[in-house]
Amino acid sequence: MVRHNRGVPVFAYRTDPGTPPVSVLRLDKHSPDDTNHPHIHDFPLLAYVGEDNAAYVVAPGQTIDTSAIRTPSSSITVFFDPAALAGGEHSPWSTWHAHPLLSPFLHGRPDGVLRVDLPAEHSAQWERTIIAIETETTARQDGYRQAALAYLTLLLIDLARLTTDVVGELRNRGEPLLATVFEVIDRQHTEALSLRDVANIVGITPGHLTTVVRRRTGRTVQEWIIERRMQTARQLLASTDLPIGEIAHGVGMSDPGYFTRVFRNNHETSPREWRKKWQADSKIE
Repeated sequence: MVRHNRGVPVFAYRTDPGTPPVSVLRLDKHSPDDTNHPHIHDFPLLAYVGEDNAAYVVAPGQTIDTSAIRTPSSSITVFFDPAALAGGEHSPWSTWHAHPLLSPFLHGRPDGVLRVDLPAEHSAQWERTIIAIETETTARQDGYRQAALAYLTLLLIDLARLTTDVVGELRNRGEPLLATVFEVIDRQHTEALSLRDVANIVGITPGHLTTVVRRRTGRTVQEWIIERRMQTARQLLASTDLPIGEIAHGVGMSDPGYFTRVFRNNHETSPREWRKKWQADSKIE
């Protein structure tokens, strides 16, 4: 757990060199569970339930209340750092469309959980693939990170194919406003951009826009703007030697001091320290 959001604990994926980019946790009815209460994950999570031939897709950033979900006798949870899929910087949930295989996690269900029924032959494949991930992350032989990510990619490809209609319907029919908002933020996050600016572009009042976006994603428009800016900031910190002031301007924040405060609030460290740690971790790997 890294922080609280309106009293709800928020869990982040560890990105230190000793932590694999993919993790597997097996649970049964006797397993202790310290998340058996409302909580938020800042990373994508899949719960595979073999007895139901089903996978539960847990959306990052939304409050999950496990007391409202039927608990199976056993399940296997697969969770991962989404930035690792693109071989990019260490980060929590980067953006809503940072990688095409992450689209199923944007299902927009109010409870944050989407059930996906798996055909029998798919279910057997999921079990074999998850076992392969466990083997790689336990043995940790040379290349285990790449191998674990390759197996994870197989799961995500199958998940994306199985949920194409669900996600497509939400994006193309149910959420055209949300899609436009995200497009505006992605296109203009490097400029001065506020809630009012986005509202003016999409043609509704700031109050109504705030309500819609928070209801459908669990975050405000301003939080999404900041998250998109922080993603670009991490990329610039990791791949360039630009001064902090230039990076601040490059993500639409004219005040370097304000940029540093926002970065620290989101990463619990300063931009300079984040860059230093990223460089050190890269050398270790």
